[in-house]
Amino acid sequence: MSKTMDRKTFLSYLGTGATALAAASAGLGVLDGKASAMSATADHLFGFDTNRVSGYFDPIAPTDADQLVLPKNFRYDVVAAFNDVINPEGEKFGSGCDFNAFFPIEGSNNRGLLVNNHEYSTIFSIGPVLNDKMTADQLHKNLYYQGMSVIEVYRDEKGVWKMDTKSKYARRINGYTKFEFTGPARGISALKSAATAVGTFANCSGGVTLWNTVLSCEENFAETAAASGLTETHYGWVVEVDPFDKSYLKKHTALGRFNHENTAMGLAADGRVVVYMGDDKKDACVYKFVSKGKFDKSKGRANSALLEEGTLYAANLKTGKWQAVTLEEVAKAVKGKPELQQKFKTQGDIVTYCQEAALLVGGTPTDRPEDIEISPFDHTIFICHTNNDNHGNIHGHITRIFEAGNDLGALEFDFEIFAAGGRQSGFSSPDNLAFDSNGHLWVVTDISSSSQNKGIHKSFMNNGLFVIPTSGPDKGKALQFASGPVECELTGPFFTPDEQTLFLSVQHPGENTKDLSNPTSTWPHRAGEKMARCAVVAVSGFKLGN
Repeated sequence: MSKTMDRKTFLSYLGTGATALAAASAGLGVLDGKASAMSATADHLFGFDTNRVSGYFDPIAPTDADQLVLPKNFRYDVVAAFNDVINPEGEKFGSGCDFNAFFPIEGSNNRGLLVNNHEYSTIFSIGPVLNDKMTADQLHKNLYYQGMSVIEVYRDEKGVWKMDTKSKYARRINGYTKFEFTGPARGISALKSAATAVGTFANCSGGVTLWNTVLSCEENFAETAAASGLTETHYGWVVEVDPFDKSYLKKHTALGRFNHENTAMGLAADGRVVVYMGDDKKDACVYKFVSKGKFDKSKGRANSALLEEGTLYAANLKTGKWQAVTLEEVAKAVKGKPELQQKFKTQGDIVTYCQEAALLVGGTPTDRPEDIEISPFDHTIFICHTNNDNHGNIHGHITRIFEAGNDLGALEFDFEIFAAGGRQSGFSSPDNLAFDSNGHLWVVTDISSSSQNKGIHKSFMNNGLFVIPTSGPDKGKALQFASGPVECELTGPFFTPDEQTLFLSVQHPGENTKDLSNPTSTWPHRAGEKMARCAVVAVSGFKLGN
């Protein structure tokens, strides 16, 4: 990190002061840059085990350029962009690329499977929609281009990352793919007695499980379901796929149905699996699921059954307690209310109408809880509350939860406002979070395209990726690592295990384009083209610290 860089202070008491006192009071010690081995976590954004990234760089300044701007000595390769062919069958890379997860093939850092989420369609993927009604062709493209891509990627002898379009693993998972329901909502009347669902879409962020599968989160699903005449209750779930097994496709209803952002998986002190989840909606709750059974590493993928039975909780920030979102607790809350009693008859009904049930049992409505991460250093829980203009929280904040006894399975917690966005921080609207091995915090921002470079957001310019050191000469200062093209957000950062490559999605550049002959962005500026394409890039240039 630059010793002379003096960006505006983001956290006044990071590493010492309030943060250290809070950590000490919880018996957790201070984030000192040494990874903890207290319990396993599935750290889904940066690597599989330790999040050991410690690349040094000269921070960049905000920019409104239609480019992906990186610090000097760093470069990027466009690995896959919208509509690129991904396999011998001619399937195409989808739209609105978001979450990434890299799975090495035979332990290689230079070749593996990259799983990417596709959140939604844009004018570049389906064309302009007239009178708010899609044509049959647009409806087809809308379902086809959302979902997920599994692609095989490799670094060639010159160090350039490319996609292997001959891969036997590469495939699309989209609005036409059949999934199996698991858990309490399987077959219930609210799902029209269905045991299976056709399609996944609105796939935002996700997570890697402790058994090396991917959990992908269906977020803003309602519009696509309605436009396509699909049963709305079949969407809004967490889906599980195995990158190496095309037949493994599940929707886990025990984890609840809402506007899922991501998952963060860890282990309780007694070995039960814990999954934290955000609900990307104004005035929405923070959730965690605790499995009934215990994780057994020797069982491998069979541990997935743990996600079928357990208890779902919503956080009550007023009392510092996790409220069970169960039939028993909801029944108490709706006593004497015949209409609600009729709606919530089974646990399947509870998870299907989870947002309403969570509020009934005392879950606290919050400001768009998006990405949630478990710190690999002290196992506190970090939550990006992106923003909520209904309450004047324009720039968002990061909440930090301290579970009682440092146990992810605890039912009581304390919390602090760890950081606040705004002029003093140098960025706005935190979205995704991750940690490197020095305890430094990586933050991706999500200023809406309509707000970028305007009014109170003008100083932040385009969305970016920031690093906030927790120790050393730049402690507590937001250092900008990347700036995205016009009207995009940067999403899905994920490192290879050797931390020499960062995969990063450039989502919806040129999102506000109304006329395809006059796009607001043309990134990635391919020869002979005048259009924007979302894409996954591979960033190189990292150096390992001690």
